[in-house]
Amino acid sequence: MAVKKAVIPVAGLGTRFLPATKAVPKEMLPIVDTPAIQIILEEADAAGIETVIFITARGKGAIEDHFDKYMKLEALLEERGRTSELQAVRHVNELAKIAYVRQPEALGVGHAILQARELIGNEPFAVFFGDDLVRSNVPCIRQLIDVYNEKKASVIALEPVPLEDVHKYGIIRGKRDGDRLYKLEEMVEKPLREDAPSNLAIIGRYVLTPEIFEELERTPPGIGGEIQLTDAMRSLLDKQPFFGLVFEGKRFDTGNRLGFLKATVEYALEREDVGQDFRKFLKEIICKE
Repeated sequence: MAVKKAVIPVAGLGTRFLPATKAVPKEMLPIVDTPAIQIILEEADAAGIETVIFITARGKGAIEDHFDKYMKLEALLEERGRTSELQAVRHVNELAKIAYVRQPEALGVGHAILQARELIGNEPFAVFFGDDLVRSNVPCIRQLIDVYNEKKASVIALEPVPLEDVHKYGIIRGKRDGDRLYKLEEMVEKPLREDAPSNLAIIGRYVLTPEIFEELERTPPGIGGEIQLTDAMRSLLDKQPFFGLVFEGKRFDTGNRLGFLKATVEYALEREDVGQDFRKFLKEIICKE
């Protein structure tokens, strides 16, 4: 069965970006002029995803408004001949079909994914974490879908990280099954450097079989009373093949201020409208130092 649906949890409070996120969802903070969540949705759309399910919470209405059609604004832009802005606004509405499901309590990412069970049904599906933006020639999630199509098994995105950073990630142990592909044997959540089975970190792109929902149902709450997706994936790993792919591309962790700034700079430099002038500006700053 083809992977045509995706789940994107967006129920978090975004406390690392206070005070901005007191009134604006973290996912709506712009990379130049495009909300980070739109960049995620564009990746999904480019990979052939037809339906995206946002797992939301109170205070996330701006996300729904952003992906809703705004006829008054479109009419105004058309009347004033603002063609490029009109195209940008309409582009948002031409992406994948969107559904919204509320997570009634903040009980972890695993619990958030579980809320999409009825809409996913008995189909494989993609998962995006909004903190990870990936620039690549082939969409990162498309790379995983291609592995799923070959192996008919769950697959997660992997990235080599410095050994001193393994304590920040879920880390895998596995056997090579190709150039960048690993058949997973173990997942360890945030291990100490000396205990890490590798330096291959799990990042926020997954393609999962629907059996993950049964594992989530059985997964007991962990620290803070939260149901962890990693715990359920570890359980599924014991029952069916599970793969990890070292994706091709560059990831930006926009879940922290420095990563968000790095993403903004690199995306800006690639823009035709501001890239050249922005590069000149950065050089001027460096020269002054």
